[in-house]
Amino acid sequence: MSALAAEPGSPGDTDWDELVRVWEGTDAPEGSKVEIIEGIVTVSPPPSEEHNDTAELVQRHLYTAIPDDWGVYQTLGLTCPETGGLFVPDLCVVPRAALRRGKRVPAGEAELVVEVTSKSNANHDRIKKAHGYAVAGVPLYLLLDAWQSGRPTATLYGEPENGTYRVLDSVEYGEELTLPEPFKLVLDTGIFPLG
Repeated sequence: MSALAAEPGSPGDTDWDELVRVWEGTDAPEGSKVEIIEGIVTVSPPPSEEHNDTAELVQRHLYTAIPDDWGVYQTLGLTCPETGGLFVPDLCVVPRAALRRGKRVPAGEAELVVEVTSKSNANHDRIKKAHGYAVAGVPLYLLLDAWQSGRPTATLYGEPENGTYRVLDSVEYGEELTLPEPFKLVLDTGIFPLG
C-alpha cells in the first residue's frame, strides 16, 4: 500500500475539495483501490481471489434481502469529510436515489457497509474505516476478517454513537451470523474462503 498526504490539518471545505481532486487524479494500476483515509490518499493493491470471492458470496445473499429500490455496490465511493475519508468499501447497500442526488454519495446514505480485510491493510478496516462509518451514521458495518488473530471472524457492528459502534454479533468463520432488520438475513460464514 502506498500513501500520499494532502494538506495537513483537519479537512475543511477547501482542504476537502483539494483532497478529493488529488484522489480523482491519482493514477493507480488497474484493480487497485484508491481511498482517502484520515486525510491521506492511499492506494491498495488489487484484492486476492479469496477476498473477491468472499465479497461476491455476500453480495449474492444480499440481493435476496433488499428492496428493489436499493442496490449492492462494489466500487462506490462513500464520503465522510468529517473524518477526512472517502472510502470504497468492498460492498455497500445504498438506496438508488442516493446515487442520483449529486456527484458523491455521503457514507451516511448506506444502510450496510461490508469490508473484507486484506492482510496488508486490515487495521484500516478494523479501526479507521469503522470509526469513519460510525461518525457518518452507517447503521450496520459488517467486517469479514480472515486475518483476525489467526481465527477468521465475522463481526457485525451497529448502533453508531459518537464515532463508535457497538458489537451486535461476532462469530468465527463456520458459524452463522444474522443481519437484523431491514435485512433479516442469515449468513453462513462457513462458505467464505480462508485467506
